[in-house]
Amino acid sequence: KKIMGRSGTGLGLAVVWNTVQDLGGTVDVTSNASGTTFEVRLPASGEITDVPPEQSQANMIHGNGERILVIDDDMHQRKVTTEMLDFLDYNPETVSSGEEALSFVKNNRVDLLVLDMIMPPGMGGLETYERILNTHPGQKAILISGFSAGKDVEKAIELGASNFVQKPYAVEKLASAIYVALKE
Repeated sequence: KKIMGRSGTGLGLAVVWNTVQDLGGTVDVTSNASGTTFEVRLPASGEITDVPPEQSQANMIHGNGERILVIDDDMHQRKVTTEMLDFLDYNPETVSSGEEALSFVKNNRVDLLVLDMIMPPGMGGLETYERILNTHPGQKAILISGFSAGKDVEKAIELGASNFVQKPYAVEKLASAIYVALKE
């Protein structure tokens, strides 16, 4: 029931599909006149954790007010990531496109970019990172996407980006990726 041009990017199912595939699960789809049903089956984990969730969150690596620019075309993703960065004691800024990112970094220094790799209809993450590096050599970045890492991610990492985090990500995963990127 999406309205063309007024709804999301349509990546929701792709994110679910990639996550289910990464976890070794399956998706069954059935449709009839009353609608469509998606059944997601995930394997049970045999993993036992010794640390309760409350303690693992307390042990997360927090920042010291470092300025992080979130570049993502999805408004909800920017909001969630900003809330995570606030919780982790970083100073987040956001833009919704590669073009906006170039304008922002022209007059502002940032410690790290959190860069979405796919941002239609404008510049993608790789081109954005290449152009930022032209004016800010050595700019640190982590890459994010709802899709698996591909050739653009590999190229951006060759250029100096720290690592790749697949959406959706938990605050612990983001905290760890940022810590590694800032220490490099």
